[in-house]
Amino acid sequence: MDGSISEALTRLGDRSRPGQIRPLSGGCINQAFYVQTGNSEYFVKTNERAGRDFFQKEAEGLRLLGNAQAIQVPNVYGYFYFEETETSVLVLEWVEGNKNSRTEEQLGRGVAGLHQTYGGAFGLEADNYIGSLPQVNQWQDDWIAFYREQRLGVQAALAEQQGYMHPGRFKKLQKLMDRLEEWLPDHVKPSLIHGDLWSGNWITGPGGEPYLIDPAVCFAHFELELAFTELFGGFSEKFYRAYDEVNPVSEGYQDRKQLYQLYYLLVHLNVFGESYGSAVDRVLEYYV
Repeated sequence: MDGSISEALTRLGDRSRPGQIRPLSGGCINQAFYVQTGNSEYFVKTNERAGRDFFQKEAEGLRLLGNAQAIQVPNVYGYFYFEETETSVLVLEWVEGNKNSRTEEQLGRGVAGLHQTYGGAFGLEADNYIGSLPQVNQWQDDWIAFYREQRLGVQAALAEQQGYMHPGRFKKLQKLMDRLEEWLPDHVKPSLIHGDLWSGNWITGPGGEPYLIDPAVCFAHFELELAFTELFGGFSEKFYRAYDEVNPVSEGYQDRKQLYQLYYLLVHLNVFGESYGSAVDRVLEYYV
């Protein structure tokens, strides 16, 4: 592993030997390291199981978020795939800092500003990943159709393949997907979203400034992202107040919030298994 990291840094022009390579905790998909060389400090992620484009998609997502200039992201130095070891490597800027009294307000305003970056349609120019799962992003003008087909539909099909979609669950989900128009708005702008914004996917940088990491970007209805921040908690009232000052939610959000959370529950069902089945079932019972 150290050899792959050293080779990646060499290709980036840093030929000084790594003085310290320290494993970091927190990731369930990749291995993460703090790397210090004679020239710089880096955050490096490696993966020996992912596809060769896995870190390419993450890098492209970070750059897209950075280009919006609404909130900070780590600089991307490079990504590599080493055929001989089948190892993917992503090299990022090392970001470190302490939260202060303004950090979570800055996060709320920054995410709201990100959501005011609009695209011409829903989706993205290429598919990417949410966690370890492929995320389909074919351009569509119709938000409800996009959510039905490329979010709920894709995850439902994967759950069926993996044996997590028993007949009763599948029947209810199908009924719900056929009735999305009853709850979802059909005239919304395609907002740039981080796509996987839970409390572990932002960090604090210098001066207490928030940085977003580990994106699964696309253009979507911004409430999809906001609903996910509420699914597992970890975001303060300061965050939501600051967000609402910049980009307030529209009427009916509380009625459709669980419907948007369903996508992420299906993702977790497919990644972690039946332990998330009861949460999926509760949402289906609520609407169907």
